[in-house]
Amino acid sequence: MSTKDWLEKDYYKVLGVPKDASADDIKKAFRKIARANHPDQNPDNAAAEKRFKEASEANSVLSDAKKRKEYDDARRLFGGGGFRFPGGAGGGAGRAHQTAEDLFRNAQGADFGDLFGGLFNRGGARTPTGRGPRRGTDVEGEVTLEFIDSVEGKTVPIQMVSTEACGACHGTGAKAGTMPNVCSTCQGSGMTTSASGGMFAVSEPCPDCRGRGLVVEDPCPVCTGSGRAKSTRTMQVRIPAGVTDGQRIRIKGKGGAGENGGAPGDLYVIVHVRPHALFGRSGDNLTVTVPITFAEAALGAEVEVPTLSGPKVRIKVPEGTPNGRTFRARGKGATRSDGTKADLLVTVEVVVPAHLTDEAKVALQSYAQAAHEPDPRASLGV
Repeated sequence: MSTKDWLEKDYYKVLGVPKDASADDIKKAFRKIARANHPDQNPDNAAAEKRFKEASEANSVLSDAKKRKEYDDARRLFGGGGFRFPGGAGGGAGRAHQTAEDLFRNAQGADFGDLFGGLFNRGGARTPTGRGPRRGTDVEGEVTLEFIDSVEGKTVPIQMVSTEACGACHGTGAKAGTMPNVCSTCQGSGMTTSASGGMFAVSEPCPDCRGRGLVVEDPCPVCTGSGRAKSTRTMQVRIPAGVTDGQRIRIKGKGGAGENGGAPGDLYVIVHVRPHALFGRSGDNLTVTVPITFAEAALGAEVEVPTLSGPKVRIKVPEGTPNGRTFRARGKGATRSDGTKADLLVTVEVVVPAHLTDEAKVALQSYAQAAHEPDPRASLGV
């Protein structure tokens, strides 16, 4: 924090103690405020979180004898309403009176530690002002759909397992009837700061409380002191039309709950699709194989083709259609992401009869003699 913060903030007033308060009085005042306003006990309460951070900041200064002396000296030096600034060019010492605000303006944002050297030298370290919000965990679930539901979309129930505030201790981590203690190492901020070479400072989660700001002496038997517990809930999830087997769908904000006002995590749903007896998929297009007779392939015909959901459509098969040719029925496929319909791809399969009557054999032999078809295997060179 900057020295400007020290001049503008009355830490004694924040903790509600007199300026000559003892170290024990300061500690007791802070603990009282911390217990009532800790983020774990006041989720999504911005006012309580702000009060907790202000108290943590005040305590980090007043509970440290060296910092408290620097703080008191700074407020005595600049808190009297004015400061006699040494005269510059064209002005002697004692000619100009400036307030702390003027001094900051003239310093162009510099810290008072830069202006007055060792009086405010704290090694460049900044005191953390409390734990920030933490995003909730992402949750993953699976669902199995019938083929038609994957094409048209469906709302399905999904059971999710995530972590949230323990119901037995309400997130404190302490056994019922007890309260956690404010961590003496980080003074409840959840972070510790170490200086390197007097110029740089590194902040990291407190090793003693693991970033919680609290130390639990008598842990809750349900969550073993973590303050979090597994929760199982079922929610209705809309699976959009056109999903494919193995697709992973993200549903924003439906995962685990956040901490300290943090955003919730996301829900990821992996979709499995059961195969259909008739239809398949080719991207957004549906596919179907339709058998036709040799006569229909040779002479041409109109054949009825089933659709996945809706009336049949008629496909015109031109004469001389080879086996395996694919036709397109527009707008009869799956729904695309933009809401339009893809196509139905119809592949014809010429069926060769397994048995022929004597009359059919005679007719087919007559056809073969009359057709005078070229050898279809001539290109093979045999």
